[in-house]
Amino acid sequence: MANVSDVKSKQILYGADVDAVSASGTATTLVLLNSGPWVNAQTVTLTSSADNSGITFAVVGKDADGASQTVAAFTGPDSTTASVTGTWTEITSITASGSITTDISAGVTGGATTGTVFAGRTRIRGMNGVAGGGAGRLYFKNSSATTGPNRLILDVDSGEAIAPYIPDNGILFEDGAYFAYDGTAVVGVSVQYDG
Repeated sequence: MANVSDVKSKQILYGADVDAVSASGTATTLVLLNSGPWVNAQTVTLTSSADNSGITFAVVGKDADGASQTVAAFTGPDSTTASVTGTWTEITSITASGSITTDISAGVTGGATTGTVFAGRTRIRGMNGVAGGGAGRLYFKNSSATTGPNRLILDVDSGEAIAPYIPDNGILFEDGAYFAYDGTAVVGVSVQYDG
């Protein structure tokens, strides 16, 4: 078996989930559950069942290009779901400026349909996940998410486990591994790759 000592993992998220990033709670610093890294950039949301508009939140993480990003004073939601400015591939922390009135959760509204697994030469070593409702296709492409040649195409259907057999040496992407999606079925897939 080839050397796999530098294998990393990223998740592909697709679909709305109000507590995908942090479960409901009143802690000043939200407890992160699934904070990335994500292959496809996400719109992050804060949801509250009561008025937290008097509180601001500092959201720290990485943007769609993987660069550091901070929204320093995002106004808390008032009995609703509010989208945090920007798109995100990772959340490092979400901290309130004061005591939270009632439970706040952090989630996503639905990720981009394309993304970057790894921008340099790499091999995809494996993946696993579950499809949601509906059907679709996952495309893993060399060199570009939009125009690159396909190296792996997966058809997915409602409720189906996603765990394709990938040979021990993985699938080579000489010019970077990119992702594209054309359906509604995928809710979460972890991709393991050389990084």
